[in-house]
Amino acid sequence: MSNLFDVYPLYDIEPVKAEGSYLWDTNGTKYLDLYGGHAVISIGHCHPYYVDMLSKQLHAINFYSNSVKISLQEELAEKLGELSGYPDYKLFLVNSGAEANENALKLASFHTGRSKVVAFTKAFHGRTAGAVAATDNPSIVAPVNYKEHVTFLPFNDIEALENGITDEVCAVIVEGIQGVGGIQVSSDAFLQALRKRCDETGAVLILDSVQCGYGRTGKFFSHQFSGIHPDLMTMAKGMGNGFPIGGVLISPKFKASYGLLGTTFGGNHMACAAGIAVLDVMKDENLLDNAADIGDYLMKGIEEVGGYKELRGRGLMIGIEYDFPVKDLRNKLLFEHKMFTGVAGANTIRLLPSLALRKEEADMFLEALKKEVAVASI
Repeated sequence: MSNLFDVYPLYDIEPVKAEGSYLWDTNGTKYLDLYGGHAVISIGHCHPYYVDMLSKQLHAINFYSNSVKISLQEELAEKLGELSGYPDYKLFLVNSGAEANENALKLASFHTGRSKVVAFTKAFHGRTAGAVAATDNPSIVAPVNYKEHVTFLPFNDIEALENGITDEVCAVIVEGIQGVGGIQVSSDAFLQALRKRCDETGAVLILDSVQCGYGRTGKFFSHQFSGIHPDLMTMAKGMGNGFPIGGVLISPKFKASYGLLGTTFGGNHMACAAGIAVLDVMKDENLLDNAADIGDYLMKGIEEVGGYKELRGRGLMIGIEYDFPVKDLRNKLLFEHKMFTGVAGANTIRLLPSLALRKEEADMFLEALKKEVAVASI
């Protein structure tokens, strides 16, 4: 009898080995990983540089609190600022995406002295108190999660911003590309209008980049296609390639003070070593360019396969929506073709592979998709 709290529907597959874009289960079966454990695997499984960095750090020191100097934090912040294009922003380190969003909302409230929050339809920002209140899914919002301060506006609706964002609003939180919501891309015009309206009202603009950030779209943050600069950016998932780490990039307009924010495990030695390794590999192996190139290649290939209702995404964050439930299609890809993919809702296949995905691996998926879509259309 299991002692685990049964909240996850599980496939009867146990990966025990991983390398690059592949997994092997207990039976030795090899799988192509096109999902990266919810967009977490950014530089490939068990990258040798990453493994070496974490192994060396574990043999040196793995943890001490934020009451002492941890120079790895400074190195991570400097490299992140350089690669992301935000060298003048400050970094606050945490452990997860939900925690990053919690701290961003809290910092915005401290800064403005306000409490009202604007979020958008189909948003997902996490399962903790503040983050889940701004998540458009009533089934995961418990009675204890105060949510009366949150207003949901229609996503990508520029006209709704004028009346929906007032000078009573503390923060506007939005995903550059909605992941759980079905790979819904924020239009450049929408993000530009959001920036303008937040400037007019004094609201803090938070770009939730937990899933759509860290190079996944071919730029470091997906909002950079629009040319705007948010006040706060949250991140996690691909930041540690599997090691728990998250962070908030904070505009120079915010002033720090002792005790304003805090965390026990955030920014620990192992997390920083993982984060530094990821940034080093991303830079040295030009993974942002690879995400853009292979993403374009996949999108064109999916267009040629056809059979879908709508194709959405940027780089290696791709949603393929069909006019039928995709459960069977996903299962065939997994059990017959040995490929991990994800879903968003009932009708959308979600692809979130490593940024190091190769063309030949993309071709393997396209061949399998072509076969199964042809069968489904009969």
